[in-house]
Amino acid sequence: MTRKVLLLSLVLIMSASYLAGEEVVDSLLRSKTCQVDQPPVQAGRQKQKKAQPVPFVAIPCTADQTFTTGIEGPACDKRGFIYAVNYEKQGTIGRVRPNGEASQFVTLPAGSVGNGIRFDRDGMIYVADYPKHNVLQINPRTRKITVYAHDERMNQPNDLAIDSRGVLYASDPNWGEGTGQLWRINKDGSTTRLAEGLGTTNGIEVSPDNKTLYVNESVQKNVWAFPIQEDGSLGEKRLVRQFPDHGFDGMRCDVDGNLYITRHGKGTVVKMQPDGKILVEVDVLGKSPTNLCFGGPDGRTVYVTEVEHRRLVKFQVDRPGLSWQRWRE
Repeated sequence: MTRKVLLLSLVLIMSASYLAGEEVVDSLLRSKTCQVDQPPVQAGRQKQKKAQPVPFVAIPCTADQTFTTGIEGPACDKRGFIYAVNYEKQGTIGRVRPNGEASQFVTLPAGSVGNGIRFDRDGMIYVADYPKHNVLQINPRTRKITVYAHDERMNQPNDLAIDSRGVLYASDPNWGEGTGQLWRINKDGSTTRLAEGLGTTNGIEVSPDNKTLYVNESVQKNVWAFPIQEDGSLGEKRLVRQFPDHGFDGMRCDVDGNLYITRHGKGTVVKMQPDGKILVEVDVLGKSPTNLCFGGPDGRTVYVTEVEHRRLVKFQVDRPGLSWQRWRE
């Protein structure tokens, strides 16, 4: 039956060619009944998937020379903006969008220069003002700056840490003598000296359970853990790890209590367990990282302030930062 149909079709085509000429045959051959099925053509180009960052590999965040050589801080607010000190000139604080666009946020009072920055749960900003022996408070909505704490016994408050209750801790090095102190800044702004006669105290952080204060000494290359007692005082320090070379600067915890420490002079950030075991070491594209913070939409972006190129760099990690988690508690 099929063979008869094919023969009949050929006869009809030949007849059409004879009666109407070759143009009719061409038309029939171009018709749907004579075409070979072709795959459909997609309209437009497929949307390209955004390349995912490689974990523990740093890339630039801001342009070079955006900050001064005093670039420090940094800290992220709830919206993901990054704040760092000494934007374009000393005595300022810059605000950086996650895409790297930077602008001036505030100018500090005359004679004040910022260092470490922390946020509390209400979004208030705290800045270590080392020349004036202050901790400043900044209202992010009004940008009003006030002195939150002041103590003339301070050498130069350097970096800050904050626990889940809003109590601040400050490192306080004396670079000339190679010594340092530790301070607690209570929620009423009063100050308590927790320890003195230490090495050059620099990076400082509180563990996720509020029970341990971690401090590093830049010159002596030690990382210490102090138990925080019920009355707020510090117990006997424990050596977490001593490094053989290079200095330290800022230090922050992830949600698991691992410490991320900037290695000033080596140009890296190490991820270290609370027992001192090094898990990862990240090249941060400049020899002089000063501090770091966690941010990004999932809390797994680490932003690093770096002096050599006077910029921020960033890299992805496997677990969120402690400060990011506290915004969501």
